Amino acid sequence: MIPGDILADLPAFIAAAEAGSFSAAASRLNLTRSAVGRSIARLEHRLGVRLFHRTTRSLVLTDDGQTFFEHGRRALAEVQTATALLDSGRRIIAGRLRVSMPVLFGRLRIAPILIRLAEAHPALELDLNFSDRLVDVVDDGFDLVVRNGQLRHWPGLMVRRIAYQLMRVCAAPRYLDGAGVPASLADLPRHHAVLYGRPGYARSWLFPQPGGSTTEIVPPSRMRFDEVGAIRDAAISGHGLAWLPYWLIRDDVDAGRLVTVLDHLPAHVFESHALWPQTPHLPLRVRMAIDALVAELQEESTLPRGSPARPEPISPLETMSL
Repeated sequence: MIPGDILADLPAFIAAAEAGSFSAAASRLNLTRSAVGRSIARLEHRLGVRLFHRTTRSLVLTDDGQTFFEHGRRALAEVQTATALLDSGRRIIAGRLRVSMPVLFGRLRIAPILIRLAEAHPALELDLNFSDRLVDVVDDGFDLVVRNGQLRHWPGLMVRRIAYQLMRVCAAPRYLDGAGVPASLADLPRHHAVLYGRPGYARSWLFPQPGGSTTEIVPPSRMRFDEVGAIRDAAISGHGLAWLPYWLIRDDVDAGRLVTVLDHLPAHVFESHALWPQTPHLPLRVRMAIDALVAELQEESTLPRGSPARPEPISPLETMSL
């Protein structure tokens, strides 16, 4: 049997050993660095061994620490699995759910879904991080990460597609009244556009073609922003064509502030995925959050009736490892 005081300090030790620093372990566990240090000190005192070689730049397991880590990690995993099984049996969603997500997509689409989930389950705590940078799911201590576009290879992670983001070309009616409505891709070079870009870079507009090829176009532009919300605002103000996710502009299209063009062409699709650490038994709060995102984001994956190249519905069982 594991003594209670050792079990209480075990998560801090495992996190420090996996992350290689007290600071990273503290961030992962939502503790202070000093709290992690105290947990390690209590373990070393209780066990009567030194667990880490410490320097100002590194934290390395001792031989005793390595032995304790290998067995302690298995013991902690068993406890976590048992807890998750009990939660699953009770259907109680409880504990802290730490999620990282892109800023705009997260704020407008992901966060509202998770907030509704928390409202329905008072024992669930939310810790939401909004960032467009690539975070390390394990080292940064996230239960779940949402990412758009192509995925990089991350061993030890599971992934599930949760949504499609379908791109459309749009503009304000007053811009189209003055510049004309483009009828084909060949018309785009004669128009002004508001582009997504950073210094030295502008994102191409992508248009699927028969046979699986893609046409890339960078229309003329005097406005480049690195935030799609600002691009939407500029398009509404009449500064040119914009290539934006349909979920972002749908309300503006319905209200007449924007008009989609080139609707006869298939839409380019960016996929959105949920990623989480591979584990023998997924905690109920994480599984329910993923299921809620898939269920509610299906609506975001649709275009108006009659639009070509509509993606297939997302399978509720579509999960794979990276």
